[in-house]
Amino acid sequence: MKIESMRELENDEEAASGQRAGFSRDHSPEREYEPLFSHWDDSSATHRPPEDDLDPWSPQLSAHGHSPRDAHADDLTGWEPADARGQFYPETRTPAETPPWYRPDYGRSYEQAVTEAQRILREGTITIPRKERRWVVTVREVVETVLLALLIFLAVRASFQNFRVEGASMYPSLEDGEYLIVNKLSYAELDTSIFNFLPFYDSGGDSVKHLWGSPARGDVIVFRAPTSPNRDFIKRIIGTPGDKVEIAGDGKVSVNGTALTEPYIAGTTSCNGPQCTWDIPAAGSQAARDKCSSSACYFVMGDNRQNSSDSRQGWLVPEENIVGKALITYWHKGGPELDLAPNHSVAADEPGR
Repeated sequence: MKIESMRELENDEEAASGQRAGFSRDHSPEREYEPLFSHWDDSSATHRPPEDDLDPWSPQLSAHGHSPRDAHADDLTGWEPADARGQFYPETRTPAETPPWYRPDYGRSYEQAVTEAQRILREGTITIPRKERRWVVTVREVVETVLLALLIFLAVRASFQNFRVEGASMYPSLEDGEYLIVNKLSYAELDTSIFNFLPFYDSGGDSVKHLWGSPARGDVIVFRAPTSPNRDFIKRIIGTPGDKVEIAGDGKVSVNGTALTEPYIAGTTSCNGPQCTWDIPAAGSQAARDKCSSSACYFVMGDNRQNSSDSRQGWLVPEENIVGKALITYWHKGGPELDLAPNHSVAADEPGR
């Protein structure tokens, strides 16, 4: 009883002091205050539900364009000084600029937010390839190996080729049944006229050049004879374009008046006819085209001069018919034996020999 009497006394004193001061106590219920959503933004509710489930605390602008932090500015609307009301009217006030922290996607629906999240996850996901089956990997490796082996074989076949010697026309340098490898790129040619577009280069009249050298005297070559274009023959080059080949009565072979030293032959060289002199047309001449249908013709003979059919019968070898130059022998006298091909440099005979 004493406590209640004291409270009533205090209330009476506060009421009396309020009346003397000109105001009375407000007994209305206290207004709710939401730190992020101001009651000035919506007069019908003190709390605004979130519109975006992904960001429930998204700030909302007031009707006058103010952020919640500046919501009190809306409460001051209409309270301007009397002398300034002609300049500042609530209905003509320019809304505040959009704050930098405001995002335009705050008003997205739930479906839009989910779709955007799925797109981000889909673009940022690293796809791990599924492990291939074992048989697929095996088949692929086999196919790759076969294709690689085929390419290597074709490249080697285009550069080198093996041949088997038949007959004794090259004895004693090469025997019947011996195997050898021929380099098909030894006399490879290149038409340098393809570089004429360069401002500092001119191929000139003779644009075809040999990459590694042209056929020379003493080279053992494999070729297709004009008399048998479907067969491969192996002989030794004796005369090149522009040479004059002569066979003396004693069997000595001379080129351009110089007797040759030939330690590789068997027997003596006979003429086998009334004509023992042959003039080889110069390279690129009309006579060469008339003689062998080529720009360059070559005179060849076998090392076994008594048992060889060669240019002494009146035919020359066109350069286009040359397959390649003998490189090495790898099978000799019925067994494996690696040796260089019997290519010899033809030199002049020593005086008195």
